[in-house]
Amino acid sequence: MAENRRSKSAKDGPGFEDLLGRIEEIVSKLEQGDLPLEESVRLFEEGMRLCADGTRLLDQAEARVRVLMEGPPAAEPEPAP
Repeated sequence: MAENRRSKSAKDGPGFEDLLGRIEEIVSKLEQGDLPLEESVRLFEEGMRLCADGTRLLDQAEARVRVLMEGPPAAEPEPAP
């Protein structure tokens, strides 16, 4: 199943968990404070792009959940015979 999720991610782009993992890696590297300025800026830019992508994925997931929560229209009760 993990392979199935990965192959889908490769086709559709990284999943939320992948983005979050990469952002955590970037934050860790930046917090060390030993990178050259240009590398730090490059990582910061990448992190900001990943955050935007993650926000987009969360917005899409929220929209899907809202649709599911609305559910099908309630059927009107049938009158008793």
